[in-house]
Amino acid sequence: MVEISRIKLDITDKKIIAELDKDCRIPITALSKKVMKSRQAVEYRISQLVKKGVITSFNASFNPHKMGYKIYKIYVKLRNIPEEKQRLFAYLKTSGTVYWMGECSGAWDLIFGVFAKSDYDFFNLKNELISEFNKIIVEEEGETLVDVKQYAKMYFTNTIVPPTMFAGEIVNNELDELDYAILGEVVNNARIPINELAHKVSSTAGIVRGKLNKLEQKGIIIQYRIGVDLNVLGLELYKAIIKLDKYTKDDERKLLEYLSNTPNIHYFIRNIWQLEFELVVSNYQEYYHLIEKIKKEFPYVIRTVDSVLMITDEWTPGFGNVWKLKKAHS
Repeated sequence: MVEISRIKLDITDKKIIAELDKDCRIPITALSKKVMKSRQAVEYRISQLVKKGVITSFNASFNPHKMGYKIYKIYVKLRNIPEEKQRLFAYLKTSGTVYWMGECSGAWDLIFGVFAKSDYDFFNLKNELISEFNKIIVEEEGETLVDVKQYAKMYFTNTIVPPTMFAGEIVNNELDELDYAILGEVVNNARIPINELAHKVSSTAGIVRGKLNKLEQKGIIIQYRIGVDLNVLGLELYKAIIKLDKYTKDDERKLLEYLSNTPNIHYFIRNIWQLEFELVVSNYQEYYHLIEKIKKEFPYVIRTVDSVLMITDEWTPGFGNVWKLKKAHS
């Protein structure tokens, strides 16, 4: 289990974080029973975790593949031009098509995922981006995401929990304007009470509750999670980008089983041409030893490993623009 070296969390804090990461919309009364503390104590602890910057957000994880979109990845190396870098980041955060973005150090300087309706749309988006920021982009690569195993924050409690999957097959579920409005609110404010959410989207609590249930049933909303600032806890997030020598169904099963029983695992990502997995560790030495163990366990599967230290980790910036994009494609 990862040792936490900056802000100290006791076992109750860790349990609260772990439970909120499984479902951050859990009622306080239910959460209190799970961690065996009073409602007031749990509410106070959550407020303190937010105040101290440990919990940074309450998010609804959604699956663009269940909305008729594909997810593409772009990896870029950047020149050190601070003003251009800030302009690029602002562009991505307000584009409405960015699913995830992370500034990093190592093999790449920035990795981000975008969702688009087709390869043609992605082609145009990619060309527009490179043309607009050719002064700063030194090198770029692209990938198409197949699917992702999303793990609970097992490194807090050392308890193995099965992952949640997203991406996968493309399904064109029809969503109306109210569906998109609800998604736009809960994506980065998942603990919002139903009555407040209904007010924000100009609807009723009953209708909104029903809409949320349908979004969950269709696999559009896959989980309600929390964001955690690993830096304030003295933790680091590394992404390992794997090129494969061979990858049979049996190899895949064994590798996935091995990683799923590693409490440090954060995500396991299958792209068309490569795999990625993310590990939360105390330092690079711990990451290095974990990678060496994995390479030793699968010497004929893993050809090369490119590593990056993730400095930032932002989900769905600018998601509020997605309804405009949807209408543009209608």
